[in-house]
Amino acid sequence: MVGNGIKIGKIFGIEIRIDWSWILIFLLVTWDLAVELPSFNKTWSTGFTWLLAVIGAALFFSSVLVHELAHSLVSKAKGLEVSNITLFLFGGVSNIQREPPSARDEFQITIVGPLTSIALGVLFSLIANASYNRMAHPVSGFANLSPLTAVAVWLGYINILLGIFNLIPAFPMDGGRVLRSIIWAATHNLQVATRWASQVGQGIGWLFIISGIYLVFGGTLPFFGTGVIGGIWLAFIGWFLHSAAQASYQQLVVHDILQGVPVRVVMHKDYAWVQASSTVASLVNDRMMQTEEHAFAVMDDGAFVGVVTLADVRKVPRHDWEQTTVATIMTPRDHLEIVSSDQDAATAFENMAKRQVNQLPVLDQDQLVGMFRVQDVLRWLQLHKESARG
Repeated sequence: MVGNGIKIGKIFGIEIRIDWSWILIFLLVTWDLAVELPSFNKTWSTGFTWLLAVIGAALFFSSVLVHELAHSLVSKAKGLEVSNITLFLFGGVSNIQREPPSARDEFQITIVGPLTSIALGVLFSLIANASYNRMAHPVSGFANLSPLTAVAVWLGYINILLGIFNLIPAFPMDGGRVLRSIIWAATHNLQVATRWASQVGQGIGWLFIISGIYLVFGGTLPFFGTGVIGGIWLAFIGWFLHSAAQASYQQLVVHDILQGVPVRVVMHKDYAWVQASSTVASLVNDRMMQTEEHAFAVMDDGAFVGVVTLADVRKVPRHDWEQTTVATIMTPRDHLEIVSSDQDAATAFENMAKRQVNQLPVLDQDQLVGMFRVQDVLRWLQLHKESARG
């Protein structure tokens, strides 16, 4: 549910990315902290308060990154590939390429995240306590704190809250994955465990949605208080949890149906193709308008050299179609994800989703033998939907 995002660097060989939605939550956290900080010290200027809020928000999201790094490093230690970590609207997500091989592994990979957040919360609280000059504040309590103490107090509280929140058993949150690992260990069936954890997650999502609506219409809830904005935000979190739980189960079902099925069984053998030397006008008029295909293999003297799609054509101005060749606008073979006909269809589909494309060329001994397409996968899933009931 998270896009590729913007790559900002690597840590321990893992790409760190920022989704566009992260910018919104960073601004909201900064604004919320800027409103809260004056309660710690009313002598700070507005400019200094906002600067401190930006620093505090940056440190908080650094803590979220450490949380995700904990997941990722344990995953790598267990032999699971981690493609990247993406920070987004609801925090962060470690993109682990496949499911853990056992319930024990899943439990260990998952529980380390919330424990890391709670440990960070305790660490920041200790820093706040160490930097708090009690002699200078014999009566005032938490008023007139130093910048270090104020930010450390907030980071301690928010990290502990984050750790506890992540333990809510709403799959695919950490708590939901812990629940799944327990059910998995008891049933020895990953799909059954995922279905049950997903149903719990969807139920909690609905609970959040209903609670949010209740707040919007003037109700009051312990801890959440009241208010339209808080209600909308709570309902939005509920919608996200419900959707994520549903999508995670469906993803596993798709993987199970495709696993063990070779690409050659699912691929489209009668693929559409076009000569590299053809013009864009010829591609559109003679090929695209005559079929329902949106992607064409590009051939040059019988050799496969790339793929051209409707999206590529749209980038060319209409008045240039007659002068522009297909070879000019295609995606070259070297830039494509290539699969073989013997490859596992589940792995091929995951690669297709990761690259965010609708088809993958299938090559055997350097010869194009078919196209592995989304529509063919969907047809296969429809034919085997009985298997999805687990």
